[in-house]
Amino acid sequence: METTLDMPVIEDQRAFNLRRWNEVCADPSLIAIEGRVETDRFGYIIMTPPPGLPHSGFQFEIGFQLRTLLANGKVFTECPISTSEGVRAADVAWISKSRAKTAQEGSIFVDAPEICVEVLSPGNTQQEIAGKKRLYFEGGGEEVWICDLKGGLHFFARDAPEEERSASAICPEFPRILDS
Repeated sequence: METTLDMPVIEDQRAFNLRRWNEVCADPSLIAIEGRVETDRFGYIIMTPPPGLPHSGFQFEIGFQLRTLLANGKVFTECPISTSEGVRAADVAWISKSRAKTAQEGSIFVDAPEICVEVLSPGNTQQEIAGKKRLYFEGGGEEVWICDLKGGLHFFARDAPEEERSASAICPEFPRILDS
């Protein structure tokens, strides 16, 4: 006899993500755990260990540069974003003040910020990062930046997501290589 598990039908992924994220954020056992928490499309928790020092340094520097160069918006780190595949956390995000008025519900973005940045860790896979890039673009992000292990920035835009750009269209002054 074959047994299969019927997964729940989720009619409204956005509403489901909001409800589930509120549960995750209120869970005292998860609050005490150090590391990144995300969810998949069914609300199951995905946990990764905290990143190392180079990752944290690049994350800070990207946020600092964005805040300095783009004063008409806000910078977030470990930014929870509702996607078609659950809640994903961008390492750094920049959102314009105008978009921020409608994109945020409670403690989560229901629309991706204009710039979503992933800072690579040694354990990241190409498939994982490609998946996050796709989700951020699907969610309305304009640009996805990938910071490699040496602090090099790789810029991608929603209109041609596979084509690396030489610079950001939103923040063209942003350096291509960060000091380590």
